[in-house]
Amino acid sequence: MAVQLDDAVDKAAPRNGKGGAPPARGTGGSRTARPTPRPPARRTPYLLLLPALLATAVLLGWPLVRNLLLSFQNLNMKELIQHLTDWRGTGNYQEILGSEQFWRVTLRTVVFTAVNVVLIMVLGVLIGLLLARLGKKMRLTLSLALVLAWAMPVIAATTVFQWLFDSRYGVVNWTLDRLGWHAMAHYDWVGTQLSTFFVITVLIVWQSLPFVALNLYAATTTIPRELYEAARMDGAGTWKVFTSVTFPFLKPFFLATTFLEIIWVFKAFPQIFAINQGGPDRLTETLPIYAFTEGVGNLHFGMGAAISLLTLAVLLVMTAYYLRLTLRQEQQEENEL
Repeated sequence: MAVQLDDAVDKAAPRNGKGGAPPARGTGGSRTARPTPRPPARRTPYLLLLPALLATAVLLGWPLVRNLLLSFQNLNMKELIQHLTDWRGTGNYQEILGSEQFWRVTLRTVVFTAVNVVLIMVLGVLIGLLLARLGKKMRLTLSLALVLAWAMPVIAATTVFQWLFDSRYGVVNWTLDRLGWHAMAHYDWVGTQLSTFFVITVLIVWQSLPFVALNLYAATTTIPRELYEAARMDGAGTWKVFTSVTFPFLKPFFLATTFLEIIWVFKAFPQIFAINQGGPDRLTETLPIYAFTEGVGNLHFGMGAAISLLTLAVLLVMTAYYLRLTLRQEQQEENEL
């Protein structure tokens, strides 16, 4: 009986090496198989993104859906007070698209955006390249000035520019008068379309330059110095170095920054509204101002909702080209890898 129990224990117990250690690999003895690590579940990334997607759906998706529903309604003050729902179908869109005013404002918005973005990118790139060439103290001083301009609230900056360009007590008129342009002593900068757009453009460009300049300077620090040295040894000048080294290396930065600036300038509202509320005679209205004026100012909320959705559609059309360039750039990088 004792012999049988010993045989049973020997068969049931795993064979260990000397000192109780597991047998070495490749031996004929039995050993316990290690569990293979399982690959991460495919649903894990989606579960991690779920909180952000839910927040986006609540904070952005639901207002967009509500705005879409309002655009098909005839919602004025009467319907708002009496809680009535007067469905108009596509009547708001037909009226807007058939209006000459909408197309004038759309063209004005596109031209305004193009001019501002070109100025912002050109001046921002020049300042960014200047930061890369300055000494440490001067670079710190200029960077601090750019950060302060970037940190200033929009309405506060707009108020400062209203004081600067005031017709009676403005610093700009006083300076021009001292320099010999006496006709500008009491010039009304918001009295005409072009002068009003000039003030707004200076304000928007001034607010946008820090973002482009500081980001460009940060991007230039990632370019290997050997590339610049090789280009200079080949006799390349400043412009040649920029076109052959800096621009190709930072092309993704230029595409992304231009895309962001188009969106930021296109939807600019507080600067234009605070300067002159789209005046004089509604000649400086852009699409966001036009939507607000028709929706809130004239109490045609359904019309304002339809204009805002058409504004979004125009913005998507404008940025489609840059989105395609960005996707093409990413595809080229993947192919190179």
